[in-house]
Amino acid sequence: MPSWRAVVRPWLNVIRTQPVLAVFEVCLRCNSACGYCNLPLNVGRYEMTREEIRRVFTDLYRNGLRFVFVQGGEPLLRRDLPEILDDLAEIGFGLTLITNGTRFTRELVARLARLPINLSVSLDTLDRARYQRIRGADQLPQVLAGVDLLSEFPHPKYLTCIVSQANRGDVLDVVRFARARGFIPVVGAYHWEIERYGKVDLTLQYQRVDAMTVFEQVLESGLVPRGYFRDYLRDNIRWLSGGSLERCDAGRYSIAIDASGNVAPCLALNHAGNLLECSFYDILARFDREAIRRCSDRSSCNMLCSRVVGSTLRHPLSALITPRSIPAEALT
Repeated sequence: MPSWRAVVRPWLNVIRTQPVLAVFEVCLRCNSACGYCNLPLNVGRYEMTREEIRRVFTDLYRNGLRFVFVQGGEPLLRRDLPEILDDLAEIGFGLTLITNGTRFTRELVARLARLPINLSVSLDTLDRARYQRIRGADQLPQVLAGVDLLSEFPHPKYLTCIVSQANRGDVLDVVRFARARGFIPVVGAYHWEIERYGKVDLTLQYQRVDAMTVFEQVLESGLVPRGYFRDYLRDNIRWLSGGSLERCDAGRYSIAIDASGNVAPCLALNHAGNLLECSFYDILARFDREAIRRCSDRSSCNMLCSRVVGSTLRHPLSALITPRSIPAEALT
């Protein structure tokens, strides 16, 4: 039974606009080379040990954080990932694992099924050549095999598709594929020249009106369930049509932590300190709020982490009707 302090603390964070969600790059390595990702990966940076991760996140839990999005790089490249997830669940965090889906095994899926964890698999196209072009690796067969292994996964599962020029004609097929296999489809937009995250790739860049048409088609299809994720489609349409969005909540309700312990408002922005060396609140005080505002104004952000908490608080009825799972269904 959690203490009253443990129950009240995250609500105090919400009232004070302090973080309740951490996006955690559990490893700084990746087996893909996505055209839209400019994160500094595969350069031999230090990764915290399991013991250091447990200590850091125990402190974060005491400071009111309650949710962790675990990603990379590719998180499944980390050999002790199952043990790290065990530790985070034991501390009390709600977990979401974000992966490219290339390294699932039957044994790993069975172990994940025993944890209170959501899964998010990235898939932009069902065409093998286009997959290799976008992701920089010929791995579509592995992803499809991993999706098959998740057919009976008992917890919420999402399939995320990022719209670019290369896959504009494939997005509805990916959404149908997700629904047919019991995944909630999540559709976001490729952004370039956005701080650290927005890699410039001329072959992926689109005209806004073309990308907007894709989002309108997905919205009209009704395949994305009502609630938050359908609202996110509308956000993308509004941004692509030149409209403004509600503020991003990076650095307010969410933070990003890399595998070395460095903390930033989100993955797109610069680090402000290291949790192995500095206190959590000292780091929060160093965040560049003007940089957060500039980044927010320039994108609808394909990293849902920086908008999901604030959007939920601003639109609680929409959050309430958002399903956590959907049945697999035959689609024509």
